[in-house]
Amino acid sequence: MIKFNINPNSEIPKFQQLVDTVTNALAENKLHEGDQLPSVNVICQTYKLSRDTVFKAYGILKEQGVIESVPNKGYFIAREGRKVFLFLDTLKAYKEVLYGEFVKNLDKNTIADVHFHHYNIDIFKKLITDSRGRYSKYIIMPFDHQEVPDIVNTLPPDKSLIIDWNTNIQNFNNKLYQDFSTPVCEALEAADHLLKKYERKIMVYPSYTYHPIETADCFAQYCLDKGYQHQRLTNEDDLNVRAGDMYFSVSDRMLGHILEQCKERKLEPGSDVGILSYNETPMKKFIYKGISVISTDFKLMGQKAAAFASSDMAMDFCVPTKLFFRESL
Repeated sequence: MIKFNINPNSEIPKFQQLVDTVTNALAENKLHEGDQLPSVNVICQTYKLSRDTVFKAYGILKEQGVIESVPNKGYFIAREGRKVFLFLDTLKAYKEVLYGEFVKNLDKNTIADVHFHHYNIDIFKKLITDSRGRYSKYIIMPFDHQEVPDIVNTLPPDKSLIIDWNTNIQNFNNKLYQDFSTPVCEALEAADHLLKKYERKIMVYPSYTYHPIETADCFAQYCLDKGYQHQRLTNEDDLNVRAGDMYFSVSDRMLGHILEQCKERKLEPGSDVGILSYNETPMKKFIYKGISVISTDFKLMGQKAAAFASSDMAMDFCVPTKLFFRESL
């Protein structure tokens, strides 16, 4: 009979610890299809947990198709399957799109554990170290830090996929990434008939962003090639929206500040000022009659990542980046 690992001092909710114990046991081949799990009453008495906690854990496992309940008999493992480690940076709106498509397109025999590193190298190292050997596939969203390649290289390369950034990590052939440079240059060129009406072009690239610098460099080169007056804004306190300016922001936080100043100063996006954002989210098409966006296809990225997780296929794919024209330009 399975022994649950419950740490009362952990930040992880107890119901999630129950879920993780079952999914980990499956990944380690300690549980198999048809194996019976302890009853709700037994778990409550043994681990001093509430019935609500246990029912919530079993409910999640049932929704995932991991277990099934048989009337008057109990809970049983419904299937064996792959267990995937999905490691993202943060859960922003566009990452929710990626995650939603990933989960929706997983094979029914595949279970995903999602974690976030928040660009913290200590968290990144600990979670990858703790995950080794526990999963059939590893899907990692890295970031720019000198220790990241060595940490990632501790994972089996044939079972691991680097997503979003095309980092030069040795021994890793499986990549699912976006290009932060060339498609951006092409999108700016395609939008030039709208951008040229604004006197100044301002790249909003705050000091706290982790967005690749290639995008800002591409914007600067575009402006130089066209002879446009331009600048790069890195300090959010220096933002001073004025008529005749065009703003390209890689930060949604800064996008909010830009729109706030537009409202305060009665400046109309698309006529008084131009606004271009990076990374599509479900809401940007509705804000201020629509915000123009340069973005990769996060739905496709989620679908491709799910295909890798659910099969033994190799992957080296650059997800297309598109320009969405809306009223803000």
